[in-house]
Amino acid sequence: MRLSGRAFVVIAAALGLLIVVSTNQILPATSAYQAQMRVWLAARAAGITTYLLLTLQVLLGLVLSHPVNQSTWKLSKRLFPWHENLLVFVIAFLAAHIVAIVADPYAGVGLPGAFIPGLSSYRSSAVALGTLSLYALLATGLTARYTKLLPPGVWLKLHRLTAVVFVLAWMHGVLSGSDSDGLMVMYVATGALVLGAAAYRYWVAKRRRPTFSTSLAAASPTPAASAAAPAASPRPDRPPEVSPS
Repeated sequence: MRLSGRAFVVIAAALGLLIVVSTNQILPATSAYQAQMRVWLAARAAGITTYLLLTLQVLLGLVLSHPVNQSTWKLSKRLFPWHENLLVFVIAFLAAHIVAIVADPYAGVGLPGAFIPGLSSYRSSAVALGTLSLYALLATGLTARYTKLLPPGVWLKLHRLTAVVFVLAWMHGVLSGSDSDGLMVMYVATGALVLGAAAYRYWVAKRRRPTFSTSLAAASPTPAASAAAPAASPRPDRPPEVSPS
């Protein structure tokens, strides 16, 4: 079930309040340093929250697309609403991250640097990875939400770019954060979790994929099966004759 319009308003209001508070509008800071750190902390907290929500969304997507889920687990009905609605929260916290980082005059990113790769004066390559991740996320998320507007199968091909979104977001978080050393355990753990889940899904799918030898074995019956099979009727379309009693 998708989020209602009221839920969108509540999310937007909560994030707007977070931005307003962090930009010194409600609770004035006691010093210039505190005001500077407040905006930076809001941007960093929103960015980390976005990354963790994206990790959860990718993991749910791997479970939903897993071959075993279609036959044994059958978790799609329970997990798909969470997978779908998580996109709203990812985009909402991502928007809060961008607004806060642009509003911070000491961050060195600015509005052009946030949306045009390479224009940030602060670690331009690392920030550019985040910008590319943003555009890839919008491409995969919006096409998955509005599949009826696309030709059949196109959204699925684009949705596989989610792996690119996660890799870019992971690299952006590790390379752009000035406190990444203290968060390295989180980045390594989440990266290993997603990598392991993706490798397991690929391994199971590859095992179930038919090969040339298995296709030949399925196409040609064994001699024992041929001997046990009844002789084919020369006229299978004609009902058997019944002798009068």
